This record gives sequence, C-alpha cells and structure tokens, in this order.
Amino acid sequence: MAPIKDHPQRLALTGEMHARPFPQLAAPSRVAFLAVKFAPTTDPKSELNALLAHYGAPRADLEAKHYYGEMGRFTLKWEQHTEFVTYTVIAQAGDTTAFAPTDFEVFPEDWLAAVQGERITSALVAVLPKPGDDAEIAGHLHDWFVPESLAVAEVLEGASVVASDFRIDPAGHMRLALFIEAGTGQRRIGRIVQRLCEIETYKAMSMLGFMEARGMAMALNDFDGQLSSLMGAMRSGAGTSAEETLHALLDVSVALEALTADTAYRFAATEAYEAIVYQRISALREERFMGRQGFGEFMMRRYEPAMRTVKSTETRLQTLSGRALRAAELLRTRVDVERSAQNQAILASMDRRADLQLRLQHTVEGLSVVAISYYAVSLVSYLLYPLAEPLEVSKGLLTAVVTVPVVLGVWWTLRHLRRKIG
Repeated sequence: MAPIKDHPQRLALTGEMHARPFPQLAAPSRVAFLAVKFAPTTDPKSELNALLAHYGAPRADLEAKHYYGEMGRFTLKWEQHTEFVTYTVIAQAGDTTAFAPTDFEVFPEDWLAAVQGERITSALVAVLPKPGDDAEIAGHLHDWFVPESLAVAEVLEGASVVASDFRIDPAGHMRLALFIEAGTGQRRIGRIVQRLCEIETYKAMSMLGFMEARGMAMALNDFDGQLSSLMGAMRSGAGTSAEETLHALLDVSVALEALTADTAYRFAATEAYEAIVYQRISALREERFMGRQGFGEFMMRRYEPAMRTVKSTETRLQTLSGRALRAAELLRTRVDVERSAQNQAILASMDRRADLQLRLQHTVEGLSVVAISYYAVSLVSYLLYPLAEPLEVSKGLLTAVVTVPVVLGVWWTLRHLRRKIG
C-alpha cells in the first residue's frame, strides 16, 4: 500500500514546536540580554551574522527564526519574533562582580552602533549559587536593587530565588538576580532565565501600547468635546444647518476611524503581550520570600494599571467612534425627514399647478369650441346661402338655424378626440 501523503508543512509545523529550546547554564553564570525592535525594511539575520562573524562563529541559516550555539567563549541564543529580536549571551561568571557594566561588552560597540533598530530593553542577569543564609541574600538585594520597587520570590518549588527592581541601572540595563538551589539542573536554570527575560521583554513591548494610549488622551478629549458640541447643536436645532452639522460629524467619524485603524495593531499586540507576561509569571509558581512582594504582586501594583489604561483608551476610542456614527445616522435621518417634507411640499405644489393647468385647459377647450364653431358656422352658412331664396328665408335666419347644430357637432367632436387621446 502506498504511504499516505503528508501535508507540505507537516514537518515545519512539528519543528516549530521545538525550534526554541531553553538555554542551559550553571551557577555561577552571567547573562547579557538585549531585545531590539527591528526596522521593517531590514533583515535582523544580517545583524546576527555580523555578530557571529565578529567572534568567528558559523553563520546562521537565512531562513532560521532561532539560533543557539557557541560564539567564542560565550553561548548565544537568538530569537526572531514578529516585531523584535532577542539576543541572550551566556558566559561563565568566574570571579567577576555581579552586574558589572563590562558584562554587556560582549556586544561590540561598533556592532551596536550599526544595528538598524531600537533597543526595547536590555538586562544583566546574575546567576549565583544560593547561600545557606537568607540574610546573605538580603544583603545582596539591598546592595543591588532599589528596595522600594524590589520584587523577590522563591520559584519552582524552591529551585531558585529570583529578584529584580525593574529599574534601569546607571549602565543602562535592567538587573535580574537568580540564587540557585544546589542540585538544580542546567536546563531548569535555563528555563528560569528565559522566563525572566521574557517577562521583561513582553512587559516592555506591551508598555508601547500604554505610551500610545497616553499620547492619544488629548486627541480623544478633543473629539469628545467636538461630539458633545455637535450633539448639543442637534438637540437645540440652533446654529448651523443640518447638512453642515452632518458634514462635521462625518469628519469626526472619519478621524476616529483613522485613529482606530492606526492603533488597532498596537492595542491588539499589547493585549497579547500582557497575557504572555502573566503566563510566564504563572509558570514560575512563585512563593513569598522573606515577606517581600513577588513578581505577580509587583505587576498588579505597577504594571496592571498601565494595561487597564490601554484597555480603557481602546474602549473609549470605540465608544467615541460609535457615538459619532450613531449621531451621524440620527442626523442623516433628520435630514431625510426634512427632505421628505420638502418633497411632499413640492409634490403638493405640483398638484396645485396641475389642477390649475387642467382648469386652464378646460377653459381653453371651451374657447376652442367657440372659435372653431365660429369658423364652421361661417363655412356652413356660405354653403347654405344659395338655398336662402328658394326657401324664402333670410341669410341671418339660415345662419342662426345652423349655428346650434354646428356648435354641438364641434363640441362633440373635440370631446371625442380628447377621450380617444386620453
């Protein structure tokens, strides 16, 4: 029996599920992370290959969306997403100080200057063995982070203590610290690091929607004021004509629809990124550490209000657009009613004119009977004048005798013709 035919994309679809493996690293390690929102007209893989060429590493496949391999004495994990690419460079820590600015020098200065895109976020990750005393961890946290915004949690059933204050340090990077429990596998450490980096990346990407929503506030206030003024004019019936108000409403509606189209992708992406942030936090299975707030609590207090602002702005934009459309429909209905009344008045006027024309026609027809009868009587009289002497009657009497039949004949003939034509 012939083998069953595979779907052309079967292997690609299956491979996609395994295309982004977690990195592997041990404690102690240092990780430099960079997320770049690339320009739509550029190919991010060319920049990846330039970085690999700098370290003499093999080039990446031009069709690949993921790269994982050795890059000199470092390990590089590269991923391409819809809007951005991420670089995760792992190095053994040795005796270097945690969060040393030199850790980011793994990205050459000339390479960073040539990147055709914008940095969304960058982070330094310190992966350290967990000390036996929690007080030592507390000391490191006090030295490395801002206490007011510090988020700390024990994750994956005690496999690690993770911490960050989600602030940009003097070197321009976020700081993420992991204190790894002895015996935790390298793959598990890699999963924790990747999830933390994803939390930071998707948080930063979703905040683009917040910045756009905040920038729209004044425009939405302006549109709201215009709609209120136009609807007030509609209610009062004073001021500009209905047609002018309708044109103004349509202008506002078009502007709102254009704004909706311009922001639809960003707001949809923000919603998707927000969901990923909370999914990654949930996957960490947080437990409270030393009474500190965890990542979920930090997001609830600092991040969720921004996301609610995005949702409320999107809802407000849709509401204003709906108001403008409904107001335009109402005003269009009013204009149609007014035009219908005008048409009725025109039709009534046309009826009156038709009635007058009919009466005038009847009058003209009566005059026509008289005029035609006059000429017909004259002709008939001339025909009958030779009979006046034999009949011993005057011409006047003869004319008088034929006048009535002639008039009746003319009247009947015209009436018959009118009925036939009608």
